[in-house]
Amino acid sequence: MTGDTKCRKVTTGSPSCPRCFLPLDRGDQATTNDAQRIQKAGARVVQINTGAGCHLDAAMVARGLEQLDPPAGSVLLIENVGNLVCPALFDLGERAKVVVVSVTEGEDKPVKYPHMFRASSLLLLNKIDLLPHVQFDVAHFLDLARQVNPHLEVVQVSATRGDGLEDWYAWLRAQRGQRQSLGAQAL
Repeated sequence: MTGDTKCRKVTTGSPSCPRCFLPLDRGDQATTNDAQRIQKAGARVVQINTGAGCHLDAAMVARGLEQLDPPAGSVLLIENVGNLVCPALFDLGERAKVVVVSVTEGEDKPVKYPHMFRASSLLLLNKIDLLPHVQFDVAHFLDLARQVNPHLEVVQVSATRGDGLEDWYAWLRAQRGQRQSLGAQAL
């Protein structure tokens, strides 16, 4: 996942899908601020600081998994460093990539960062509660995203109000079901 901390916080702390969203492995260049916020929501989390690096790598995730020691059947949410360039280009062993974009970031993200959108299975369009207050054309944004990746699934959410979160949780449950039929892999 690449995107908003609040969205991850409500996901990992959700009672809507027990054991679905357990541990979180998250990357940042420095600090543990976001990890502490997510931990307060009740999620187990391992903070991986990349220093000057712009992304997590598979070895970092493997070390984080050892620390988390997730129960069998868990879905691991890996939050890569919060940019839309490097995380798209590196395989962490994940089942699917999810890109989280806020309406406050601008409509042109899919064409400015096509690799992230092309590599992702799902787009979470977050902060839709702010649409009345920002200039953001959802239809245009989604058109650009689908020009880059015609197979991209989209869920529009507001982590603050809870809009669309049940659709996001359903997507995760579906991924978990597919993962169980394929064997243990990270999401």
